[in-house]
Amino acid sequence: MIFDFDGTLADSFPWFVSVLDDVARRWRFRSVEPWEHAALRHLSASEIFRYLEVPRWKLPMIVADMRRRMSRDIDRIALFEGVGPELVRLHSAGLRLGLVSSNAAVNIRRVLGPVLWGLIQHRECGAGLSAKHRRLARLLRRAGVVPEHAIYIGDEIRDIDAARRVGTAIGVVSWGYNAASVLGRHGPDLVFDRVDQISARLLRR
Repeated sequence: MIFDFDGTLADSFPWFVSVLDDVARRWRFRSVEPWEHAALRHLSASEIFRYLEVPRWKLPMIVADMRRRMSRDIDRIALFEGVGPELVRLHSAGLRLGLVSSNAAVNIRRVLGPVLWGLIQHRECGAGLSAKHRRLARLLRRAGVVPEHAIYIGDEIRDIDAARRVGTAIGVVSWGYNAASVLGRHGPDLVFDRVDQISARLLRR
């Protein structure tokens, strides 16, 4: 069972919108009004950058800047309620846990804490916005798991795309960056509306 981090395990969207205007001023792309924040949840990552009128050549620098800012503000990021016990429950049931995220490993470890971080046996962190499928495939190879025996759980359209390209099942959560209605149109295998539904539905399969 492989998890995404931001929006799936960690509630980082409020932080994201809080720093977006400052990032826009620094990198000179269109700022977002508060009433537009909800609209962002209906766009894919690539659509968001087009909406904000961000040139593609700036993307690596903007992503690196966002990671640095998150490291600075890491105390403002917390796990969604119930995530810690859920990871313990899944691990205790004998599931091997993995994590594939665009975020930096140092940020993820600080939010998870040493105990939860230690439960995750396989990790691929710092993936580019369009490189998640490569990170996911590499994690599976290193773990010795065929794609058909794994599920990736995320909260964005690009998570669905990554899982489909690699051949894993895909589960999505309704509390993350992309709205559940948008994710549903992309045909995920499973949709979770509460954290505790993950173990409740997968452990009985």
